[in-house]
Order: sequence, then C-alpha cells, then structure tokens
Amino acid sequence: MKKILYTLSLIALSLSSHTQTPFDYEKSTGYSGNNIPSLVYKDDSFNFLVMGDFGRVGDYYQRDVAREMGNAMVVLDGEFVVSVGDNFYPNGVASTQDYHWISSFESIYTNPSLYADWYVALGNHDYLGNVQAQVDYTKVSRRWNMPDRYYSKEFKLDNGEKVLLVVMDTNPFIDGYQKSSKYGDLREQDTAKQMKWLEETLGKADKSIQWKIVVGHHPMYSGGKRKTNKDTQGFEQKFADFFDKHKVDAYICGHEHDLQIIKPKDRYTTQFLSGAASEVRPSGEMEHTIFAAAEPGFMTFSILDKELTVQVVKADKEDAKVLYTHTIKKDK
Repeated sequence: MKKILYTLSLIALSLSSHTQTPFDYEKSTGYSGNNIPSLVYKDDSFNFLVMGDFGRVGDYYQRDVAREMGNAMVVLDGEFVVSVGDNFYPNGVASTQDYHWISSFESIYTNPSLYADWYVALGNHDYLGNVQAQVDYTKVSRRWNMPDRYYSKEFKLDNGEKVLLVVMDTNPFIDGYQKSSKYGDLREQDTAKQMKWLEETLGKADKSIQWKIVVGHHPMYSGGKRKTNKDTQGFEQKFADFFDKHKVDAYICGHEHDLQIIKPKDRYTTQFLSGAASEVRPSGEMEHTIFAAAEPGFMTFSILDKELTVQVVKADKEDAKVLYTHTIKKDK
C-alpha cells in the first residue's frame, strides 16, 4: 500500500524542514500530475472519491473532472472511487464488449491512481441498456466492481473499527419508472427482496461498524431541477425514515447534474449529491440546503477517528479547487 511507502519516506526525510504529504512523495518519484493546494489531507485518514452521471465519451466536462479526480486520489492517497450511477449515456451499454467501455471509461480515467477499486451503482440511463453487462464487467475489469445490482462492502479502519458501504439499486423504487416499458427489466426487480436485504445489512449487530454509508442514484431531496418532482418526493417518503432508523451517516447520490449537500434539521442522515462528473445543469436551493453549486466536479470523503469530512471539488480547464467542506462529527 502507498501508505507504507509514504511512512518510509517520512522516516528517510525526517531531517526535512516540512512534513511530506502523499503528493510530495509521488512527485519526488516522477508523478506528472498537479497538486490541488486547497484539498486538505490529514495523516492516517481513510479517503475515497465520489462522482456520478459521467459516461459521455469524454465530452462536456468529463475529461477535466477525470484529470482532477486522478490528482485528488494522489493528494489524499485515496482508497477507492464510488460512482452513483448513470455510468453510460444515453442508453447504457449493450454488452461487455460495447465500445462505450473504452470511450467513456477506460480511455478517460487513465491516471494511475484511478486504477484503484471502483464501487459502482446503477442509474436510470443504465437501465436503458444491458444492466447485466455492467454486472458482468466486474469479471473483465480489475477496477470495476458491481457484483450484483445491489451489494455491500466493509472496510477496516486503522483504529480497528469499520466503514459499511451499501450500494443499492434505487431504480425499481421510482414509481414513475414502473409505469414505463423503456427501462429494460426494471419492473421485474423485486423491491421487497431488496428492502429485506437493506434491513438485514444495515441492521446487523456489529458494534465495530462506526460509519454507515449508503450509495444510490436517486436523491431524497434536491434544490435543483427535480426539487418538486413526484419521484423525488416519493423516494424521500420511502427512505428518509428508514435511513434515520438505521443511523445511516451519509446517503450518497446523483441524478441531478450538480453538487449539493442537504440535511433536514430533524434528520440523522446527511445527503451528498455528486452528479456533476460530465454534464452540468443549473442548481438551486431548498429549505434544508447546506451547499449547492452548478459546477463540474466531485466530492472527496475522509474519515479520521470520529469525523467524516467531505470536500466538494470543482474541476476547471487547467486545475481544481475546493468549493466547500462539510464535517460530520460523532460523539466521543
């Protein structure tokens, strides 16, 4: 792991006048990318990136965001990448050999740091193609992870505690989609079965799980295009109480092509919407908006002890900067 090399380099350079960061180390060994000076790295933190709504053959802002995602992974010594879905526009992929895999994924996210694990959710545009092909690509690609339409993964932190990452398939829960025949086999999906799985997965009696993070495509809240959308309101009604009941710390989603952080005052769960990895649409605010921006970019998640810190990163044509930082603190 790079953290081992990083630690060894700190020892070797103990006489240096400044503390070496992961970026300093990589740069000293030949890394050709750029730093993101406003992106804060903390020693011993557990870090990952969140992006979504991305697959547009490198067009719109996709290449700029991909470039800065690579730089951010180096700056933070990131562990993995999360995609919140709508991985391929406009109609998903046809098979594991579809050229979209090359043109919108493999040839775009080329920074060596992005050859880490990607944990991927399904979006509505993915259901317009062959969903099973995205599941099956897990066996083709070293980095693409979608073992099923919904799944979970546990990560052990340095303090011995765990992060539970739960990737759900939100599409079958959207009432408007159930009335349409264009979403492939969506109407054949068993929502009761998935709810039972969610209940069991989030409700497991494992006291070592310190953080619960759920990933899905559709938001519960939005100040953007879908602020008053019935499907958004319906999804909130299905899951806001459910997530609070299970003490889900963060619900990560996309669907809206912007960057938003929303947390109603009477709720436990904070929603982080990161759907600006290629196309960007006008954003907006609602009553419980903490942050909103119609900018291309992504979010970084950093866990250290009792704090989860999210940095919202904007990708420009030549560089990147942090627009906003939000921290969730656990009781000691």
